[in-house]
Amino acid sequence: MTQRTVLDAPDISRAITRIAHEIIESNKGSDDLVLLGIPRRGVPLAHRLAEAIASISGNPEAAAELSGSLDITMYRDDLRGGSYRAPEPTTIPSAGIDAKTVVLVDDVLFSGRTIRAALDALADVGRPAKVRLAVLVDRGHRDLPIRADHVGKNLPTSSSERVNVCLTEIDGDDSVSISGGRE
Repeated sequence: MTQRTVLDAPDISRAITRIAHEIIESNKGSDDLVLLGIPRRGVPLAHRLAEAIASISGNPEAAAELSGSLDITMYRDDLRGGSYRAPEPTTIPSAGIDAKTVVLVDDVLFSGRTIRAALDALADVGRPAKVRLAVLVDRGHRDLPIRADHVGKNLPTSSSERVNVCLTEIDGDDSVSISGGRE
């Protein structure tokens, strides 16, 4: 199977910095902002974005209160299909999410089903003023009418290809690659 790298560590770092700037600009600052990563790789991305936003805003200590995680396991529509994973903890910053702008963070946007599940899970946690979506990679092929507000890289792919995101916190290095063949 062929695999080609489309983003390396510096590319990912630049994408995170750019997305952080976009989030600050669209939110008109970092006040009332919460980033919730979707496990697995959305969580370290949310933490990295929170660190970048806190640094850009001149308050690096605020990073810990900017990000958390939102487990969507029990909200997925594919549980009956046998693909099951153990739930992970949902962690919400101490100030909560009510009346805040919540940015859901994930690694790859594909069909939109993960984000639909995240919206359902979010409704059980609180009532944000706004919900936005930031993804490292948007590969297209939506099944649902969901669109990312902040995208690191748009990658046109065929449905037979797989986008592989590796992050240092989980995989030991940072890269995005595409494997599989064209249809």
